[in-house]
Amino acid sequence: MRSAKKLLVGSLGAALGLSGLTALSSAPVNAAGPVVEIQILGTNDFHGRLLQSAANRESGAAVLSGAVKQLRTANPNTVFAAAGDLIGASTFESFIQKDKPTIDALNEAGLDVSAVGNHELDRGYDDLVDRVMAPYDATTNPEGGAEWKYIAANLKMKATGDDAVPATYLQTVGGKEIGFVGAVTEDLPSLVSPAGIADLRVDDIVDSVNAAAADLKTGGADVVVMLVHEGSASTSCTSPQFTDPNTAWGNITQNVSADVDAIISGHTHLAYNCAFPVAAWADRPVKERPVVSAGQYAMNLNQLVFEVDDDGVVGLETALLPLMSTDPDGSGPLLPTANYPADPAVTTIVNDAVAEAEVLGAVELGRIQNPFNRAKLQNGTTENRGGESTLGNQVAEVQRWATEKPESGSAQIAFMNPGGLRQDMAGTVDGSSRKLTYKQAAVVQPFANTLVNMKLTGAQIKKVLEQQWQRDAGGNVPTRPFLRLGVSDGFNYTYSEKPATVNGTATFQGTITGMWLNGTPINPASTYSVTVNSFLASGGDNFFELANGASRADTGKADLQAMVDYLADKAATTPLPVDYRQHAVQVDFPAGAPASYRPGGKVSFSVGSWAMSTADDVKDTELQVKLGDKVLDTAPVDNTISSAVYDQNGMAAVSVNLPQDVAAGTAQLTLVGATTGTQVKVPVTVAKGTVALKVKIKPGKIKVRKTKAKVKVAVVDAAGLPVTGQVKIKVKGQKAKTVTVVDGEVKVKLKAFTSVGVKKIKVIYQGSATQLPEKKVKKVRVVRR
Repeated sequence: MRSAKKLLVGSLGAALGLSGLTALSSAPVNAAGPVVEIQILGTNDFHGRLLQSAANRESGAAVLSGAVKQLRTANPNTVFAAAGDLIGASTFESFIQKDKPTIDALNEAGLDVSAVGNHELDRGYDDLVDRVMAPYDATTNPEGGAEWKYIAANLKMKATGDDAVPATYLQTVGGKEIGFVGAVTEDLPSLVSPAGIADLRVDDIVDSVNAAAADLKTGGADVVVMLVHEGSASTSCTSPQFTDPNTAWGNITQNVSADVDAIISGHTHLAYNCAFPVAAWADRPVKERPVVSAGQYAMNLNQLVFEVDDDGVVGLETALLPLMSTDPDGSGPLLPTANYPADPAVTTIVNDAVAEAEVLGAVELGRIQNPFNRAKLQNGTTENRGGESTLGNQVAEVQRWATEKPESGSAQIAFMNPGGLRQDMAGTVDGSSRKLTYKQAAVVQPFANTLVNMKLTGAQIKKVLEQQWQRDAGGNVPTRPFLRLGVSDGFNYTYSEKPATVNGTATFQGTITGMWLNGTPINPASTYSVTVNSFLASGGDNFFELANGASRADTGKADLQAMVDYLADKAATTPLPVDYRQHAVQVDFPAGAPASYRPGGKVSFSVGSWAMSTADDVKDTELQVKLGDKVLDTAPVDNTISSAVYDQNGMAAVSVNLPQDVAAGTAQLTLVGATTGTQVKVPVTVAKGTVALKVKIKPGKIKVRKTKAKVKVAVVDAAGLPVTGQVKIKVKGQKAKTVTVVDGEVKVKLKAFTSVGVKKIKVIYQGSATQLPEKKVKKVRVVRR
């Protein structure tokens, strides 16, 4: 018996370099009855990728089917299983036909069973059950007919608690009973339109799977395989993602019961082939449970070969099978080739789908000047849903425009979720501009959402924007911790962002510090007309406040149709220009910054999110700081693109002196990017009044480690009248305390001092709209007794 060998696992696009099977155990010499080899082939996150993309090592549906058929021929005791997201968020050839070509291709490939993924529910539960899962009928169900079984043990009907789809699937293979238990990610409610799953309940994965697996074992299953649409965010088998039960994925890998013989996973689009000890298997031939994923887009297949006798599993080997070769010359002209033959029957299905899609997608909609891109990380290719993008803002503007008339709600503002943008909108170069076809526009928004108009107060808009720093319904940080909403023309805002730890997860928390519509500050109490797609309108992507909008009305306009109409109106003859202005800008004042400044005083703060993130995007090399029409100073902009999934691009440090003749009150600084056109306002308070601080410290005798001194501060203006504001008390070795002034007084109790000697107590009045900051230092002596 051999221990599991650590396998090479690769992230998407990497050369996996795997061949052959890795033995987790070999069958004992004295087996209980004949040993049968059962082969499980696993896939996940196919997303309708019908066509081969050799450069990306995506094999296409025909090679996927050819691989399965070849492996099944070599071992007829085979089950082809999946971990969900086979349809939805598909490429144009499939999505334009409601994924019917993908359903037909996977039927031909002989798919037996799949977990439900979140994208299976993009069009709602009724569509999954009544179209996709329902038998094909040329008249009543021409776009459905999946012949495999969808399962999810943790998906229940709210009203009854009944299974929404079957929890398990049992298949007799080689005389053995092979059971499968399914599960869908617990994040489902935030990943699809809540309205589409309003009747469903998503239960705990581990509890649901353990109960269903026990039922399968009791019912005579010889092998139980878990198919789960959830997975690891790391490909390293030693990562806490796998090994720490306090992480979402580690909880599953470590706490799923010993009744489950293997876990086939998905959702994170990463390929891995891991195995972990199961305590209850210490006396069995197989002591480790495989936890595997095939990555995405038919790049690989997971292969698990069980050796099963009358006592159960006595041997197990696993492999991650690349369906395409490694790149033969790196970045050279040669491309990877298929490792398996293409299935002719599926090739016909794909070719027919392409032909139909070409007819539907070839119509030119209009012209664009340059590409509209999604935000990207530092590598230039990986999408960053946490970054502001020209595409997100343009789509939001399209949706505002489409609903600006009174009959559609007179929309003033629109927001767009980044996850609804599945490709860049680049068009095809044609002379000095680019032509954009129906297909090129359609692949950007493949979900067929409608546009919903609602009324939100300014306070609600602020709450929506602060929900970009993601928390799920349980208050936890989801897999994507930050989602930057696209914003329509005329609306912009500033925010501050601070590190935070939420239930043990390091993240950030943002606060919206200013919002403007066409240059006018948003009033928290006023009502505004806001349009979003139907996914967001139901509280999707954890934007729960959007579900609370008043006067909600589904306009019936589809997001794609809105884009078609907009291009016909705006870009039929004149190319649509790309707007590179930032709508969201981070402005953070340093800790201890005063509440007000004196004329001639220095104002310092940091700026972030001043730049879009792709090579196509125009960027400012500096920003101007203006007061009225006067440029006070400039600051260089660091346009280094971040590798973090936040909006930390375009950073600057501003430090300017206010004019000596600036008037008291609010001074409206304006940050201007001359190249991009970005403009944001940074209001600061200018005060000219002075205050007096009277500080008393009791008792007179302060003993080390015993006396807790009391500090009383009186704050009065030049006329001796009490003022408002805040006072900060700072003592070395103790946490600073900031206290609000009440009736001109502040009282603070300090902690006991831990050493003897003279101690300084700093008292800082932080200023107000009318009064300048003031500081006083008092000294006290700390004695032993």
